[in-house]
Amino acid sequence: MNIDLYIARRIFSAKENRNNLSHRIVNIALFGIVLGLVVLILSVAIVTGYKSEVGRKVIGFGSHLQIVNLDSNQSYETIPISQDQPFLDDLKSIEGIRHVQIFATKPGIIRTDDEIQGVVLKGIGPDFDWSFFEENKVEGSRFQVQDTIRSNQIWMSEQMANMLKLKLGDDLVMFFIHESETLPRQRKFQLAGIYKTSLEEFDRMFVLVDINHIRRLNNWKNDEVSGFEILVNDFKTLSDQERAVHNLLLRNTAADSPVLQVVSIKEKYRHIFDWLSLLDMNVWVILALMVLVAGFNMVSGLLVVILERAQMIGILKAMGAQNWSIRKVFLYFSVLLILKALVIGNILGVGICLIQQYTHVLKLDPTSYYLEYVPINLNMWHLVLLNLGTMVITMLMLLLPSYFITKVSPEKIIRFE
Repeated sequence: MNIDLYIARRIFSAKENRNNLSHRIVNIALFGIVLGLVVLILSVAIVTGYKSEVGRKVIGFGSHLQIVNLDSNQSYETIPISQDQPFLDDLKSIEGIRHVQIFATKPGIIRTDDEIQGVVLKGIGPDFDWSFFEENKVEGSRFQVQDTIRSNQIWMSEQMANMLKLKLGDDLVMFFIHESETLPRQRKFQLAGIYKTSLEEFDRMFVLVDINHIRRLNNWKNDEVSGFEILVNDFKTLSDQERAVHNLLLRNTAADSPVLQVVSIKEKYRHIFDWLSLLDMNVWVILALMVLVAGFNMVSGLLVVILERAQMIGILKAMGAQNWSIRKVFLYFSVLLILKALVIGNILGVGICLIQQYTHVLKLDPTSYYLEYVPINLNMWHLVLLNLGTMVITMLMLLLPSYFITKVSPEKIIRFE
């Protein structure tokens, strides 16, 4: 039988201690750990959820990786490449790559009776993955892309449709400027679908169209595209797939063919992903502050308990108990308190996260935060690490106050009492 643990449990469950000063101090320390853990769980869940949601929406518009002509700049007027590339089969077989699709882009201008708006047409082919836009669809249905017949149907965001006062099924005219022509070309389209991502920078920019329209407007051949979009299974391994695609392109570069490059979504929209990375610093600052506060609360609580239990310490020493054995009694006592606080903190923290995850009670301003509600990402490993980290750091901080037990003289304590 572990006598140290037995004594600690008796101190922990003793009813006569509930009116003592130490009991109030310990409850304050307990509350500090509970509050700190709840704040930590919410901080990690919200920040990781926010990064995941915003990143997922950016990827929905631009994919994880793009293969484009090396001579293309950052504008949406691109230099075409052939869609019949010798490396395509090897590209699709790279581990971690989920989907490969063609795309093309071209700037244009939408004009209605009352409004005018500059947009970027994103031309899609028959192989386009509609899952992201279907997930964010407000109304409408997808249009079919065929090799022989151009579809005049388009998709645009709800924000753009409201600004241009357009409804589903309405016709609209777009104008396109070509550098070799003095007059702009115009095309008539029909609004077939409306989406809403709340990512304002992209919602007010991109319009989905049949890729054959862009080929015709740019005087491209029927097999020419702006490039290839690549979707991967795991965003965390994106650098591995980028390196593999880059090596594949180097092995398949011919002397008489255009030089191709692979562009990561992190590089294409660096300002967004750098901003998201800065959020990690906030979490680390909150984590450090909360753990320190919880640790100092427990230190003060343990010191008060030691002072109130000085007679017990003196008696144990007089009976031959070693200093380390007595220190373990109070460390076990602290462990029981911390475990109680962790249980309560996890119940409250996870409970609040689940309520927000399923009810979206806490709202956000989409114009400022790109999302309509506070996102939540509950990860079991995050919870385990937070609990272990809080326990280990707090116990390390408690080693110092437990050292004062060695200074207690049993002769003086018993004589004083």
